[in-house]
Amino acid sequence: MKTLTVRKIDTVPTAADIPAAFEKAQVSWQAVDVVDWPEEFPYKPEMVYAIAYDDDSILISYRVNEDCIRAEAKADGGRVWEDSCCEFFFQPDDKGYYNIECNCAGTLLLAFGSGRNDREQASAATMALIERTATLGRGSFGLRHGKFSWMLNLRIPLKVFFRHHLTSLQGLTCRANFYKCGDKTVAHFLSWNRVGTPSPDFHQPKYFGEIKFE
Repeated sequence: MKTLTVRKIDTVPTAADIPAAFEKAQVSWQAVDVVDWPEEFPYKPEMVYAIAYDDDSILISYRVNEDCIRAEAKADGGRVWEDSCCEFFFQPDDKGYYNIECNCAGTLLLAFGSGRNDREQASAATMALIERTATLGRGSFGLRHGKFSWMLNLRIPLKVFFRHHLTSLQGLTCRANFYKCGDKTVAHFLSWNRVGTPSPDFHQPKYFGEIKFE
């Protein structure tokens, strides 16, 4: 199981400020490079992420290089996993976990539950609290082939974790995983911590890694 220490940094006002704040604080980048089902889905785009936190938010930046992009989900709560998508699955305790899935245009999905089949989707108002910036722009678009490099930044307030009452992350040890997928691009399924199922299934908390908020 992989482990990662998440640092606290000075308050970051908006998602647009995350890249500069991470550079100033020298927040390290982590690779999402495990191809979990290589025989059926061998395609491996490049993805790295950086994560930190401030007084009231988790801060994440993704960088991706890939040969095919798509952003057809037009509103939060849609089928973003079919697009060029980065995902953060977060389990604060043993009650269940949140999945925050965001396509390359910044459209996202947030839900909570104990497994794949009992997800409770957050309200549109709650999802709207997650600030995001996308270098490809915020408009939807269809399938495009070529060489693409893009960045996505998320500022995730603690209050969006709607089945918990998180007021501080300091000293907390949690389980989590990070994923890159795109079911309707050149199909691919990459993870930070390896998933040991016979077929693609990211909703596997037993395969999450560990993150420690210092």
